[in-house]
Formats: sequence, structure tokens, C-alpha cells
Amino acid sequence: MTFEQLRIFLAVVEHMHFTRAADALYLTQPAVSAAIQNLEEEYGVKLFDRLGRHIEITEAGKLLEVEAQKILDQVALTERGLRELNNLQRGELKLGSSLTVGNYWLPEKISSFKHNYPGIVVNCTLGNAEEICAGTAAGMFDLGFVTGDVKRSLQTSLAQEVVGSERLQIVVGKSHPWFGKTEISLDELLTTTWVMREPGSGPQQIFEKALQSWGIDPTQLNVVLVLNSSEMVRAVVESGVGAAAIPELMVKKEIQLGMLSSVNAIATKNNSREMLDIVQPVLKLKHRQRFQTRISTAFEKMFCS
Repeated sequence: MTFEQLRIFLAVVEHMHFTRAADALYLTQPAVSAAIQNLEEEYGVKLFDRLGRHIEITEAGKLLEVEAQKILDQVALTERGLRELNNLQRGELKLGSSLTVGNYWLPEKISSFKHNYPGIVVNCTLGNAEEICAGTAAGMFDLGFVTGDVKRSLQTSLAQEVVGSERLQIVVGKSHPWFGKTEISLDELLTTTWVMREPGSGPQQIFEKALQSWGIDPTQLNVVLVLNSSEMVRAVVESGVGAAAIPELMVKKEIQLGMLSSVNAIATKNNSREMLDIVQPVLKLKHRQRFQTRISTAFEKMFCS
């Protein structure tokens, strides 16, 4: 069994078609068919059932798919490790980040890292918190950075470390009745419309958790829009639609320019008043068992220890 055979096999699995797999690999269709046939003859198993012009993967094929992917992933990591034996002069750092963290918290740190290691290529993929957690667990990223909670099903795979914090700010536009006010009561949260991030995003998870800690069921809020980026939420609220809880870093400029107004929720109990903060931790994630490259270790030491 060779690495080339495994690479061809996985391409056929991905495309479920010999000719399309051959095109993707820049090989001839007979060469792809021969590689699969040699594997099947060597081990006396059928990897695919041929059904006319279509193929289906067999149980043996499914077993090989899992193991082949593990083998090729490990080879790729080993190759990266060997390339790094040059005092971090070359190589690649793969980061995954939730949207707000990637747009506002992480760029300064990446810039500092590039200043120290100019030969390192940094690739940063943005997505919502759930996507980044899943991608880090699957080995797509060396490190992940998110706000919000990590699913329990991924906690055994992902080591978490708090490396910063981010505050959410309740904001409204100029036409909103709360504009210019500095404080609102908890009851008033139920009197306006809301623009929210999508389920699975860090800001949405943290806002819902804060509401629950204040004794408010998030489903009681009158949500009129659900959007998949905080930038969109900010723009909609600025245009006069409802209120929103947005990361403070994103709205600092708009508040200073008077385009948005921030309000604090106040809880009153036993004649005492308490301003309620919505603070979310920034989490660094890495796989507990996957090989950690020298490059990702250097990034951690600079900014995440």
C-alpha cells in the first residue's frame, strides 16, 4: 500500500466517480482504476461496488477511508515538522477564529507574530464559534479562537484556555426611544424589538446566558431579525431597527460619533442598584492529542501564555 494509492482512493471517495477523481488529480482514468484495482486485489476486498455508471463505497471502503485520512494527515503534519527545522524561517500557521475575534482582537497579534517571524505564512479562517470549534477538533486549524461555549461533545478533544475577554454592549440607533439614555431596567428589555446573531455564534450564546442569569427567558424577547455577522447587526440597528448586544470593540467608533447610543441594564434589589455587565471570555482552543507544530507553539508562547 502506497501513499499515492491512498491519495487516489480518497479522491474517488470524495467524487464517487473515477473520471472526476482522475481529473482532480491530473491523472488518467485508467491509472485511477488501476490503483483501486491493485488495492482490492492485494487485500482481497471490494472497496467500491460498480453499479452501471455509478459506484458505491463498501464497508471495507469505509474502513479504509477513515484510516487512510488519518495516515495522510499524519504524513502532512510530519512534513510540516521537518520543514520547520529551520529556526522558524519558513512554514505555515493555520488559525481559525470566530468573526468578531478574528476581525478585532486577533489582527494585532498576528501582525506582531509576522514581525518576529516574517517567513511564516499565517492563514486565518473566519466562521461562527461552532464552526471553529468543529474545525479545530477535526484538525483543520492549529489553534482556534472563539467566544462562547464549546459543545460538550467536543470538550474531550479540545483543550481550552482563556486568553482575553470581550464585553458586549447593548446599543440602539438615533430613532430608538432609548437613544441618549444611559440606563434601562431589566423589565424594559422586553419592551423593544431585537436584532440578534445566529444560534451558535459566540455573542448570541453569551447574551442568552446573561439574560438567563438575570432571570429573563431569551425567548421572551421580541426578535425581529437574525443575522450571521455582527457587522450586519450593527448596520441594521444603526438604521433604526431595534436594539442589539454587540461586541464593544465593534461599536466604539459609532458611539463616539453619535451614530449609536449604548445603554446599561440595571438590576434593582433590596434598594440597591447594580449595573449588569455582559462579558465573554476569548478562548484559545487546540486539539489535546494532535501534533503541535513549533510554529503554533511559538504563537502560543508569544500571546497565549
